[in-house]
Amino acid sequence: MLPKLIIVVIFIGILYCLFSGMFYMIKDKGDSTRNVKALSFRIGLSLALFALLIIGYLTGYLQPNTVHP
Repeated sequence: MLPKLIIVVIFIGILYCLFSGMFYMIKDKGDSTRNVKALSFRIGLSLALFALLIIGYLTGYLQPNTVHP
């Protein structure tokens, strides 16, 4: 249960960074670097989430959903 909770929290962080980047893009009109920082942090979170998914799969903590007839 804990690995799934961590994945959800990271995903919410990714969405927060995405929308804050959009907000800064509209509000600052290119005058500051807050947009770049927010989107760079989003990329870092996305890479961390991808790495955690791979590690979780390889260690057996996460299993893909399979349909058995």
